[in-house]
Amino acid sequence: MEVKTIVVIGAGPTGCDIAYAAVLGGYVTVLEDLCPEALEKAVAYIRQLLDRRFMLGEAESGIRGPDRALLSTASKVQEAIRDADLIIEAVAEEMEMKLELFTIFDKFAKPGAIFASASSLSVTEMSDLVVHRERCIGLRFSTPALRPLRLELVRTPFTSEETVAACREVARRLGREVVAIKGQQQLKEVTNDARDSLQTKAG
Repeated sequence: MEVKTIVVIGAGPTGCDIAYAAVLGGYVTVLEDLCPEALEKAVAYIRQLLDRRFMLGEAESGIRGPDRALLSTASKVQEAIRDADLIIEAVAEEMEMKLELFTIFDKFAKPGAIFASASSLSVTEMSDLVVHRERCIGLRFSTPALRPLRLELVRTPFTSEETVAACREVARRLGREVVAIKGQQQLKEVTNDARDSLQTKAG
């Protein structure tokens, strides 16, 4: 399983940082958000960071042009994820919203795509409505201010070795120190209520 295209859902601070890291890693990167203003602000921020790296001589030789070309935006999740190899949700910490997103991922993503969450909430719970739960994983990024930069790979009881290996390679290209941990069942009562609410709406 090779990751070439990364889609980040949510243009908030976490989503911006992830998209920026993905571009630096040389990945085709799509940043999605329903709010046009949020997307505009995020893209301006990311381009400013890319230019700053270039000015300081920190970027690899010849990377400035490709950096800008690698980044694009989308305003609909369904359209953004169609060609994604790795989808990372980075929206607000609301389980009902995340459950809904994972349901959309499962319906519209291409076969083999990895579904990831940057959240501290339970990825196992998020995968409850997904057919291929082995392709679900948590990817928790440390903030840019922290050194060393880390990426926690949060495995669920169903996450496959292939999924973990693909995400380890992504972490390597992003220059992140990998920490593999097993996800814990968190906020179970709240999560179950959220899932029940979502299933009621779907019915």
